[in-house]
Amino acid sequence: MGLLSRLPYEWQIGWRYTRAGRAGRSNGFISFISFVSIVGIALGVMALIVVLSVMNGFQKEVRDRMLSAVAHVEVMPAYGGGLSDWPALAARVKQDPAVVAAAPYVSVQSLLARGEDMRGVVVRGVLPEAEPGITDLGAKLQADGTLAELQPGQWRIVLGAELARALGVRLGDPVTVIAPGGQVTPVGVNPRLKQFTVAGIFSVGHYEYDSGMALIHLDDAARLYRTEGPTGVQLKLADVHQAREVGQRLGMALGPEWRVRDWTRSNAVWFDAVQVEKRMMFIILTLIVAVAAFNLVSTLVMTVTDKRADIAILRTIGASPRSIMGIFVVQGATAGIVGTAAGVGLGLLLALNIDVIVPAIERALGVAFLPSSLYLISKMPSDPRASDIVPIGVISLVLAFLATLYPSWRASRVNPAEALRYE
Repeated sequence: MGLLSRLPYEWQIGWRYTRAGRAGRSNGFISFISFVSIVGIALGVMALIVVLSVMNGFQKEVRDRMLSAVAHVEVMPAYGGGLSDWPALAARVKQDPAVVAAAPYVSVQSLLARGEDMRGVVVRGVLPEAEPGITDLGAKLQADGTLAELQPGQWRIVLGAELARALGVRLGDPVTVIAPGGQVTPVGVNPRLKQFTVAGIFSVGHYEYDSGMALIHLDDAARLYRTEGPTGVQLKLADVHQAREVGQRLGMALGPEWRVRDWTRSNAVWFDAVQVEKRMMFIILTLIVAVAAFNLVSTLVMTVTDKRADIAILRTIGASPRSIMGIFVVQGATAGIVGTAAGVGLGLLLALNIDVIVPAIERALGVAFLPSSLYLISKMPSDPRASDIVPIGVISLVLAFLATLYPSWRASRVNPAEALRYE
């Protein structure tokens, strides 16, 4: 109470009106509408935080699975062809402090055949000893397969789990790789093909790669596709979020004879779709907060009508229109602050404990929101970020403040003589 007494009288009266409404000494309906506005703001802010946190969690889960199969950045000759001295290129790009590892690769679109079944795949030639420093494919192998099984000249291949299932192959089965182009002979163009033995099956949990990627040894790939060496160098970065920035920096440093492609550009459709979806969800859910915030308009308009006599008395003892306006701004802003604070608290509580709350709801209702038989992600992920929560809180407070301006202005225009005529 001592602290409140030292505040400007506009703050004291505005806070008193807020407390009086809740205590029931004013119009009960006004108090109810005010309470509904606060609850609406809190629920809107909470929904925004929870939804965006879950979207961040799904994005992080899919991104991590994607990056377990692909490099953060790829550097390749701008006009195609193989690299005659890839270690020199690797040493050059590793001068950038953001690059922690580099390894050569060959990547070619091919056909994979098993009997009458045929699938289009991306065949990647890798060095088994260097690949674990770039991706986690070695750790994603099923059964007893290892990348070390890929030996030059042994013509062995590692397939994605969905690809192996589609072709009906297991470890030790033969498959045929059909290279693009062909070999010109006197009788025409013959396809260039080679039989491989399945030495491993990996599963990264991302359908695109599990169904459309195969690994062979770098030397075997160079011989099969006649690239005379790697077709590029793949890089791993210390911070995956800097991939686009590092890619641009390397592109400028290497010059126009090299093409640099980061993972966000390689998966541009997915990356852009996620950003657009998140932006649209933010806009849609912000409308909930806006509706709740502008409920304060009706609350304050009714409060101004109820307090006309009080406003007139304050004006007659010297209160300025600006002070009257400040009283009702304080009242409305208090409701906005309380609602926003409650929403942020509830939203963080739910977002940080969603891995406990969702299973409890599933057990109570006897349903599974993400059945493992249908979805690769069977648990609801959540990743609350300050970059989302801070703008949500600021927007909520701004909307609540804007909602107070018109009713407060109306209060400042009350004529004392007319207000006290029938008192």
